[in-house]
Amino acid sequence: MASGLGCIKCITFFCNLLFALTGLLILFVGAMVQLNYSHYSNFVSDQIWTAPIILIIIGSIVAFICFLGCCGALKENGCMILSFAILAFVIFVCEIGLGIAGYMKHTGLRRIMEAQFNVTMRDYNERDDYRDAWSLLQSELECCGTYGPSDWEAVYHNTTLHASCCPIIVLNEADKCTTAHASPDGCLNKLIHILDSNALVLAGVVLGVASIQLLTILFACCLCRSFCRSYQTV
Repeated sequence: MASGLGCIKCITFFCNLLFALTGLLILFVGAMVQLNYSHYSNFVSDQIWTAPIILIIIGSIVAFICFLGCCGALKENGCMILSFAILAFVIFVCEIGLGIAGYMKHTGLRRIMEAQFNVTMRDYNERDDYRDAWSLLQSELECCGTYGPSDWEAVYHNTTLHASCCPIIVLNEADKCTTAHASPDGCLNKLIHILDSNALVLAGVVLGVASIQLLTILFACCLCRSFCRSYQTV
């Protein structure tokens, strides 16, 4: 009995370390998404762009509550182990809920982003943050307009486009950026492709993390039950 309890104790402690690493991984992924793609937030609704912030919060909480599990396993404290298992299960459910919500939002991502593109293009001259966002987007992705350069002409009825629509290498100092020089590709499809690619990576990370967390919760429950039985026999 003692050897079996010790085995479960060691496995639970090891799983808690993995659990802590999953929290740090979630925190890292959320921070990287926020750091690298935050300047595109004007083209995505606030409801979708809160996902990286939620990941950072969840990662911080996971890394913190694993302390309960490690201490509970080392001190053979059933109350701490049970508290850890409950909190870990709540986090697990939140992650599943976040994944489902993300999938539901993803089905309407193009429609949401197209609306944001139209708003930022329409108010381009009125807001500095929209001008900066469009300049960065078109320069980094080498694109122009929502679906192409004609979008700017349709909105502002002007054949001269923004300089960010044209790659620097094709313009001389005296040239103006026109449809002939502009990047033919629209920005919407390129940005969606980037988000979709990162979403697949994020989904894989979340699935791996959830598997480790569920395993940790199960071992914590077994350890708590073993502690309770050992107390009853004393």
